[in-house]
Amino acid sequence: MCGIVGYVGKQSAVPILIESLKRLEYRGYDSAGITVLNELLETYKTVGKIADLEMVLPEEIIANVGIGHTRWATHGKPETRNAHPHVSSGVSVVHNGIIENYLKLKENLIELGYVFESDTDTEVIAHLLNYKMHNGAKKTDLLTAIRETTRELEGSYAIAALCSDEPGSLVFARKDSPLVIGIGENEYYAASDVTAFLKHTKNVIYVDDYEIGAVRPDCIEIFDPQGNLLSKDTHIVEWDLEAAEKAGYEHFMLKEIHEQPTSIQKTFAGKLLELEGTVKMDELYLTPEQIKQLRRATIIACGTSWNAGILGKYLFEKLTGIHTDIETASEFRYGNPVLCGEELTIAITQSGETADTLAAVRSSKSYGCRAIAITNVVGSTITRESDSVVYTRAGPEIGVAATKTFTTQLITLYMLAIYLGRGRGVLTAEDSKNLIVNIKRLPGQIQKILNRKKKIKECAEQFADKRDYFFIGRYLNFPIALEGALKLKEISYIHAEGYAAGELKHGPLALITEDTPVVAIATKGHTYDKILSNIKEVKARNATVIAVANDDDTEIEKYADVVLRIPSSHEMTSPVLSSVVLQLLAYYTALAKDCSIDKPRNLAKSVTVE
Repeated sequence: MCGIVGYVGKQSAVPILIESLKRLEYRGYDSAGITVLNELLETYKTVGKIADLEMVLPEEIIANVGIGHTRWATHGKPETRNAHPHVSSGVSVVHNGIIENYLKLKENLIELGYVFESDTDTEVIAHLLNYKMHNGAKKTDLLTAIRETTRELEGSYAIAALCSDEPGSLVFARKDSPLVIGIGENEYYAASDVTAFLKHTKNVIYVDDYEIGAVRPDCIEIFDPQGNLLSKDTHIVEWDLEAAEKAGYEHFMLKEIHEQPTSIQKTFAGKLLELEGTVKMDELYLTPEQIKQLRRATIIACGTSWNAGILGKYLFEKLTGIHTDIETASEFRYGNPVLCGEELTIAITQSGETADTLAAVRSSKSYGCRAIAITNVVGSTITRESDSVVYTRAGPEIGVAATKTFTTQLITLYMLAIYLGRGRGVLTAEDSKNLIVNIKRLPGQIQKILNRKKKIKECAEQFADKRDYFFIGRYLNFPIALEGALKLKEISYIHAEGYAAGELKHGPLALITEDTPVVAIATKGHTYDKILSNIKEVKARNATVIAVANDDDTEIEKYADVVLRIPSSHEMTSPVLSSVVLQLLAYYTALAKDCSIDKPRNLAKSVTVE
């Protein structure tokens, strides 16, 4: 959620910090601030946008070391006094995460004479560091202080800190919250996300849980909890800054919708073996015997990834014969799950840093389950927590509303289902070939939808003044209805609900009026006649029906008021196409309402705290 940046080197720190914070705006925030260190600490912070922060900065600040932060309020309201960095007599701290025992720590520090200026949990870190450095039997350095401080912290944290006694140094620590170090020439960067410093370097070191370290212009040191110096691998980021820019589009979301033909192509490139009727999955560490013995799988995810997981459940049960459960990651650990070591856990997280999903994976692995991660971010925490990793190849996604990461997750689930289905002898080579051919057609079919998006835009503008929307679908289209409703509500602020269409008569029909548009995903398949019946139900209540239907459907216009078309396709792959239509419907609705599309209110791109 929050964004951390830091810089140590020879350049002027302020422009780098401000630029880096702007590149992390997509994570969501309500206040921002920086601390720079020359001979003394200078801290500037404010509620609002980074542009507001720039207004309170002096014209010239001379410093080569600094830290910065964008805050999304958890403890304490969005007020300047609660904005980061937090300072304690020569120590300045930025923090992402939640310190669960902060009240106890705060009480102890107040007894020691420390005065708190904010309502945040983070301020206890600043005071603890100060206490560790100056009030022990002998004074310690900042690195020692942060090691001792983190031993007292319960919860999650990524921390960057400065001390006026150590003008050329920045220290850091991490547990359950992302932190990455960028390596330049005699300079180092720290951030929650490589996007922050990608303009300056592609060489990165990923900091792991419980590690602490320090960077100075000429060196980096990283230690384990016992104080042992570690030798960490340097990774090279594959994508460049241009991939994270708008490239002429009005919004990142629209750009990322249009990137889906390419991102899907990259995700399945080299994996779909049409002639053999199978999928290449060398990254899965499962033996043929283990695949045949699988009896149950649990898909764990949050938000959009959870919607993808529901489709994955249907795919797995149909194509592999494996009983599959779908669990909301935030609830998984609290429900006393019944698991055994012969089961498979599939964790879906676009960032690889979703706190609830990570915690759920750790819980499942404690039962001995094998874990497969589906993620878009190389080097993210989930890749180190799982037995196998399957990467989506969506590239950087800046818009808060997931688009291309969702469809590439779907493609990955199709491929995984085919691979396991063939390995278990449940899916025939002929059926597999047919499905593979239709997956390969998806990029071109999506491009056709994008080429005729004008009709979707007109539809969005027609109903942009409505207060409520319903989305309905059956079987494979049910999770797409959920995702369509989620997209609309998160960026247009219109109340929207997604339902399994058969559930309408169990209560939701009471809310249907002539002012309630109902989006029905009515693509061809074995539930087509059923969805037509559901359309008739809502039409009988005077609702306006917007149908998503195949190009070759000549009947649908008898039932629906507006028809948004997708290319005719295989029943199994049509949900991917329908999701693109609903992404565009949400985008153009939000555009008509002049909403903040890439940074919707109250939301963050990566939910890195529970």
